Amino acid sequence: MVIPQFLRFLVAGGIAAAANYGSRFVFSIWLSYSTAIVLAYLVGMIVAFALMRHHVFDAKAGDLRTQVAKFVVVNVFAVLQTLAISLVLVHWVFPAFGIQNHAEAIAHLVGVLVPAVTSYFGHRMLTFK
Repeated sequence: MVIPQFLRFLVAGGIAAAANYGSRFVFSIWLSYSTAIVLAYLVGMIVAFALMRHHVFDAKAGDLRTQVAKFVVVNVFAVLQTLAISLVLVHWVFPAFGIQNHAEAIAHLVGVLVPAVTSYFGHRMLTFK
């Protein structure tokens, strides 16, 4: 059975997002919310690159350095999206609606999920082309 590429991307991205999301809680023990988000995103990027290269885009034969550089470029845009969405939600949107319980966790989860579509097209058209 052939699994469509976008579905494989979502599964691999889900695993990477779980690594991202979960590691943020560990980083938050010692670091600020913003710093923890960025470092957690780096954890997710490492997991995502390995999974995408080997299981989604079948790009094992491509030049590793070039792929890593392009992967970083696509993900810089995505991490900025994640950070902006997380901060806007936690500092402005949630307080406006009186959401206080687990606000940082919910905001970060939404911030991690939003770049899924933009990242897929970025990696498909640039990173692993």
